[in-house]
Amino acid sequence: MKKLGTHLVIDAWHCPADLLNDPERIRQAILDAITAGGATLIDFCVHQFSPHGVTATATLAESHIAIHTWPEYGYFAADVFFCGRGNPQLALECLEVALQAKQVKQREFQRGFELETDISEDSSSWESLESQWAETTVLQA
Repeated sequence: MKKLGTHLVIDAWHCPADLLNDPERIRQAILDAITAGGATLIDFCVHQFSPHGVTATATLAESHIAIHTWPEYGYFAADVFFCGRGNPQLALECLEVALQAKQVKQREFQRGFELETDISEDSSSWESLESQWAETTVLQA
């Protein structure tokens, strides 16, 4: 497998509702996670829903961090995807601490692809991969 990145998917429970419903606390938690993980921020969006809940996404040079909160359940879902440099595990741990999660379920996925030949040396394999991806994208749309 040609590993291109690590994607962590997190479900966290038993968090204080006031933290999960505070867009500024969520913003700061993500900024701290970016710093802890050694990533580079490109763009950032935080949105508070009515009557409660926050969604935030940080676009990184290394990929992204996204979080969605349900304060009424003391729950948040997040994903941390880093490719290249940085440490997504440290970023995740920062989010867990900042939002005071008492229970966390984490899944880790290695992102990348498997090919019979090295695409960097065989342009026909790369073209085949692009064609397969385009067909998959069309079928899913």
